[in-house]
Amino acid sequence: MGDTADEYETAFTTGAASARIESVQACTVRIPLDNPTSFATRQVTARDYALVRVRTNDGVEGIGFCYGGSSAGGLVTKAVRELFQPMLVGQDPYRVEGLWQEMYQEAILQGRAGAVMRAISIIDVALWDRNARAVGLPLHRYLGSYADDRVPAYASGGYYLDGKTPEMLGQEMASYVDLGFKAVKMKVGRLDPNGEEERIKAAREAIGPNVLLMLDANNAWSDVPTALHFMKRYEPYDPYWIEEPFGPDDIDSHARLARRTPVTVATGEIEVGRWRFKELLDKEGAGILQTDAVVCGGISEFRRIAATAASYGVNMCPHWFHDLHVHLVASIPNGQYVEFFTDDKVLNFRRLIDTQLEHENGDLLLPTGPGLGFNFDEKMVLKYAVDGWQ
Repeated sequence: MGDTADEYETAFTTGAASARIESVQACTVRIPLDNPTSFATRQVTARDYALVRVRTNDGVEGIGFCYGGSSAGGLVTKAVRELFQPMLVGQDPYRVEGLWQEMYQEAILQGRAGAVMRAISIIDVALWDRNARAVGLPLHRYLGSYADDRVPAYASGGYYLDGKTPEMLGQEMASYVDLGFKAVKMKVGRLDPNGEEERIKAAREAIGPNVLLMLDANNAWSDVPTALHFMKRYEPYDPYWIEEPFGPDDIDSHARLARRTPVTVATGEIEVGRWRFKELLDKEGAGILQTDAVVCGGISEFRRIAATAASYGVNMCPHWFHDLHVHLVASIPNGQYVEFFTDDKVLNFRRLIDTQLEHENGDLLLPTGPGLGFNFDEKMVLKYAVDGWQ
């Protein structure tokens, strides 16, 4: 290849024009949690992840992944293989928006949410990853960086474990502050009001008055009066937000609660599609969106949702998978925080990849490698695989 800009552009344009999707493979893995871990309404003993890799005829490969639930994660994998794989082989990988629309139309009867939308999401992620790798850019730069070299993060934890006292919870939250995090999150909603207040009080006393304390209810409540009863006990401890107070379909209750508590309502982690998010914004049911790119419809749909939220003055704090969302928060003007897990006890997906994010003074350092900046650790994938790549 010559050294001039014109020669490079000609070579790149020729290569890009000839690139075609050669294969789309998926597999399911199941990773047991070291300790059964509880939320407000359920307990998790294992996590299923759906993995995908998209390879083009020039040898460039992109990867995608999602949480498929605590069981039956193979539903996502099945959708990749049976619905989308046949229609994608031979296609231009750079035609991401067109492929997204065609996948959405293909699956409109099978499911516009849940496992089928997660399958669309992870293929879309893999396409963006592949295209960024093809030009040698980190994904956040390929998307058009807003941040420079780092983005703010909050440390996520505070789960319910057998024998875990409020004092132990406080120690956990304080340990995140000791690592430099200026914001932390804990679970709420499983105990009665007295029990929850003891936990929140212990957390606030342990972290001090100047650290943001986020509360995550994981759909704990089914009506506004009950939610308000709990919130009155929580409010004196200055929570920064209350997350997922109700089920995702109950947008009206989110809006009613938002009008009656000074605490910001945050939600959207299992919501899908720009249309549902617009309804959530129109009804003022969320002051912060926690859109998850591998749930909502992929990077393509996440960017549409983020742009819509920006026009409402609403920030994005995406739900877990910090290895992906660090790129997305860095590439939008209304990206506020990345949710970060300091170990693999809960987000045990970390065991499946070969490179971990670094953090410093409460910020995540942006990856500098091409694409997502990491690959699957194939030995670990094989160890936990429910089925093989196909």
